[in-house]
Amino acid sequence: MTGLPAGQPAVGVPSGAPTDRARLLTRVDELVRLVPDYPKPGVLFRDITPLLADGPAFAGVVDAIAQAAPEGVDLVAGMEARGFLLASPVAVALGAGVLPVRKAGKLPGPTAVEHYELEYGHASVEIHPFTVPDGARVLVIDDVLATGGTAAATVALLEQCGAHVVGLSFLVELEGLAGRDRLGDHPIDVLVRIP
Repeated sequence: MTGLPAGQPAVGVPSGAPTDRARLLTRVDELVRLVPDYPKPGVLFRDITPLLADGPAFAGVVDAIAQAAPEGVDLVAGMEARGFLLASPVAVALGAGVLPVRKAGKLPGPTAVEHYELEYGHASVEIHPFTVPDGARVLVIDDVLATGGTAAATVALLEQCGAHVVGLSFLVELEGLAGRDRLGDHPIDVLVRIP
């Protein structure tokens, strides 16, 4: 099962794009598996585990994200949990540190916390504030930009700790959910856009 119905080109491949990037995006589309009604009815889950298991495709994604990153990134923040898997190798590629942004209750104190609303309840994200030097330039990474709630909370949390969020990067954006509208003027890079 691929990320798009059979016979459709990979979403996000602009005409005239370099062949290597077009091939990468097509491969990403082939590897991201759609799982209907998970984790609840009506949700179409994007499973990136087949992409992570494909060494060349995963390396290509990491390279594409790192190449698009702003200059001078000090920390790469990965949102729990799949964001960790992308943030860590991107941080290595950029020569930056990695910062795990955790769900509430997963880190020993002291922690900085940001609470936010979900369509079906409340959630919180936490980090260790002492791992964020004042003025640190942070790139935020996650696998999917959907409604933008977790990403917006992560940006607010980092800024609360004195960081400067220089950009956000996502493997996939679900454009119909308008998540980027919640992220203000922060630069956003996306590999694959799905209407």
